Amino acid sequence: MPRAWAYLIAVMACSAIAGCGDAHTRSGAAASISKLDVKLQAPAQLRAATPQFALRDADGRLVHLSQFRGKAVLLTFIYDHCPDTCPLIVANLHNAVLKLGPAASKLQIIAISVDPKGDTPATVKAFLTAHEMTGRMEYLIGTFSELAPVWRAYGVQVEASPDKREQTVGHSAFLYAITGRGSVLAVYPPTFDPAWVVHDAPLLAAL
Repeated sequence: MPRAWAYLIAVMACSAIAGCGDAHTRSGAAASISKLDVKLQAPAQLRAATPQFALRDADGRLVHLSQFRGKAVLLTFIYDHCPDTCPLIVANLHNAVLKLGPAASKLQIIAISVDPKGDTPATVKAFLTAHEMTGRMEYLIGTFSELAPVWRAYGVQVEASPDKREQTVGHSAFLYAITGRGSVLAVYPPTFDPAWVVHDAPLLAAL
C-alpha cells in the first residue's frame, strides 16, 4: 500500500501548489477540519466537487452516494480477500461503530470494491458476516467498467497482475470523510484510530 498512499500525498501536494479553489473555500475547509481528530484535508478538487456514484450491493440494490445526505459518510476502497490492510480497516470501523452506540445512526460506511472479478455477491456477504458488518456497511461491487470511473474520480490507484489477481490487489487504502451535506472534507490514513471516527462522525454529519 505505501506507493498508493504516497500517490495521494502527491496529489494533495499538487493541489496545494496549484492553489485549486478560492481562498474562502480553502479557509472554510481548514476551519471545519480544525474541529476533527483527523487533520488531513482531502484534495482540493474533491472538496470543490465531490464525485457522485451509483453502484450495486451484494443483493443487487442500487446504492447512490447522495441518498446518505444528513449523515457522515466514510468511503473506502477494499477487496474481500485482502490479507492485511483491508481487514484491519474494517475491524477498526467495526470498533468505531460499536463505540458510537446510538450515534452510529449518523454514520454511513461505504466500501467500493477494487477487485471486480474477485469480489462476488457471495464472497462479499461472507466477508460482511465474518466482520460483523452486515447492515453496518454498504459494500458496493460491479464490473471493471462500472468501478474504474469511481476509482479514477477519487484518485484511487488499483494495481494487480492478472496471474496473481486472486492473491493480492495493490490499491490505495485511505478513507474519505464526507459531510452531511455530501462534500468530501478530509482523508483518514489506513492506520486511523477508531476513536477518531467516534469523535468526528457527529461533527461531520452536522457539517
